[in-house]
Formats: sequence, structure tokens, C-alpha cells
Amino acid sequence: MSEPPSFPTSLGTSTADQIRLLGQDLTADLMGKVGFGELAFWLVSMRRPTPAETRVFEAVLVALADHGFTPTAIAARLTYLSAPDSLQGALAAGLLGGGSRFLGVTEDCGRYLHEVLGRVEGDLPSDDAGWDALALAAVGETKAAGRFVPGIGHPVHKVQDPRTPVLLGIAEEEGLRGPHLRLFEAIGRVHEQVLGRRLPLNGAGVCGAALADLGLPVELLRGFALLARAAGVLGHIAEERRRPIGMDAYLTVDRNATYVDPDGGGAPA
Repeated sequence: MSEPPSFPTSLGTSTADQIRLLGQDLTADLMGKVGFGELAFWLVSMRRPTPAETRVFEAVLVALADHGFTPTAIAARLTYLSAPDSLQGALAAGLLGGGSRFLGVTEDCGRYLHEVLGRVEGDLPSDDAGWDALALAAVGETKAAGRFVPGIGHPVHKVQDPRTPVLLGIAEEEGLRGPHLRLFEAIGRVHEQVLGRRLPLNGAGVCGAALADLGLPVELLRGFALLARAAGVLGHIAEERRRPIGMDAYLTVDRNATYVDPDGGGAPA
């Protein structure tokens, strides 16, 4: 008889009396001994993070968990209003909106910084002047290509995103203010010379830079933003049960809808 198929994994396996995860006994080695943020990092990187890395990583998760009535939160609440029997549908609806304008900036910024650093020939800069020169060239090239620099500007925080200096400070305290964060900071210092206006370094962008400095794959950074926002979306659904606003939001839009002739002729008489 032929051998049964084999499906290798370094994640979870189980038998009738044991569950193993990451090569550890789940109940004996992990439960009550490993925090969820630490485990999430470990599951992706295949290495247990240091306490310093865990602190920075979990600061990122906290920073991205919620930002008020964003489109992701509203989508979750309205989906729950429409289908209260489908908690998973409401949660999924909130996460599906994580894209280039909300949440996805975390990955976009981390990837952008990573690509700029990957094009550097020789050693990386050793002082602010060198980082500023690198940032100035990168921003100039991006503008010339007709693209936006991800991670700068915010619809609410017009002067400074309060999350940015705090996360930079935590990374510095833990010795993890690496090249992605340094380049991002330099972009914050020099972009006005190219763009003609000063914009804040936003929280999603600094989170992407911090995650990239932790050595996490830039192709997966959006996943960490979604992991964080899942907690916030679940909180919105819980609040929708306690203090609903979904019906008011729906009726406000619906009762104020105004017909517009698609040909520009105005409303019918």
C-alpha cells in the first residue's frame, strides 16, 4: 500500500490527548505563559520575540485597535444592524474595508520604506544629514512618478498624530529604532521641500515602519493591522448591542437622499 500523504507544518498539530503549537505543548508551555501579542509575532516570524520586541509590537497593536467611527467601524455596525444573527459577518465587514486609505497604510508605508532602503548601495546613513538626503531623494522620485508617499497626512490629525512620537519613543527606549523608522522620521523632516506643504507622519505609517524594523515580512504588515483592528471592531459590535447607533446612521442617510438626474437635468418636476 502507498504511504499516506504528508502535510508539513511548523504551526499546530494535535492528537487525541495533546495539542502542540510552534513545537510547544500548548497547555503546558504556552497557556498562561505567553501573551497573545507575543504569540501572534511568534506564529508569523517562527521565533519567539524578545521582551523589547514584544513591547514595541504590542504598542503597535494598541495604536491600531480603534480610531473611532471610521468606515471599518461603521461597516461593522451597519452589517450587525442588518444581520444581528451573523456576528462573523459584521466582524468580517469591518475588516474587509482595511485598504489603501484606512489600515492598509501600515503595509504600504512599511513596504515603501523597505524598497527605498533596498536600493541603497553601500552602507546606510549614519547621521540625520545622511538620512535626510536619502529621504529627500526618495520623496522627489515618488512625486516625479506621480505617486503619493504613504504614511504622511491624516484626515483628522492635521498637525501631529499623537501616536507617532509615542511609538518612536518606545522603539528608542527598547533599542529598536531601526532604519525604517529613521527613514520615516527623515521623510517627516524633508518632505515639505518637495511637496510644498507640511504633513504629519501618521500613526498607521509609523506602525508600518516599526513592524518592518522588527524584521516582520512587509508583505504581511496589513495582516497585523487587521489583527489589531479586529479587537476594535468587536468592541464596536459590542457597543452597538449596548448603545445602538446603526439605525440612526442608516436613517440619516436614507431620509436625506436626494435624487439627481444622471444627465444633469436636475430632479423631476
